[in-house]
Amino acid sequence: MCFRKRNGYRPPDHFNAKIYTGPVPADRESPMARSETSPGRTQGSSQRPNACCFCWCCCCSCSCLTVRNEDERRGRKTSEDTKLETIPNCEACTKPTVEEMRLWSQSFDKLMKNPAGRNVFREFLRTEYSEENMLFWLACEDLKKEPNKSVVENTARMIYEDYISILSPKEVSLDARVREGINKKMQEPTQHTFEDAQLQIYTLMHRDSYPRFLNSSIYRSLVQMGSRSSSES
Repeated sequence: MCFRKRNGYRPPDHFNAKIYTGPVPADRESPMARSETSPGRTQGSSQRPNACCFCWCCCCSCSCLTVRNEDERRGRKTSEDTKLETIPNCEACTKPTVEEMRLWSQSFDKLMKNPAGRNVFREFLRTEYSEENMLFWLACEDLKKEPNKSVVENTARMIYEDYISILSPKEVSLDARVREGINKKMQEPTQHTFEDAQLQIYTLMHRDSYPRFLNSSIYRSLVQMGSRSSSES
């Protein structure tokens, strides 16, 4: 046997000859071969597909910026859509006519005296995160109609806890004078315990929310759809 073959001699790469050259000592093994057969490299390469699908950075795991932005856009769209969903526990009413809807723009009183108008206005307040004003006003209206004294007392306490208490997430905005008067009347609540507070919230909705409601897409689109339906029929 050739002395050079016995000692592990390999021909230069440019020969490209597929001949037996004998065993290659470990210390002379090429770095490329070691990296391919190393257990650590094999384990690392198996974890590589867990990296980000658009960038091979080591700090993310299939949560690249493009995917995150898309998820955020979907989340914002979902939250915007839920604002305009049908309001829960709305008042029973018939479908308003175009004439009724146009009367709502003439005065706030006409809007609030119409059950359908109150529902639409409440839906608008919900988009402004002030639905509690309408809920409080409606609760006071129901309290005025209650003849049973014990029911009046229980209902008044519930209204106080839901809309007057500073610990309630649905607390309505009242001045100190009205709030102090309610605290005194709550010792013996009646149907008229919240009359001053109800008037103040009514005025607040009239001056603050009503003008924006008339210019809102909710009201305008409703009138347009009603006009289109009446013209087609």
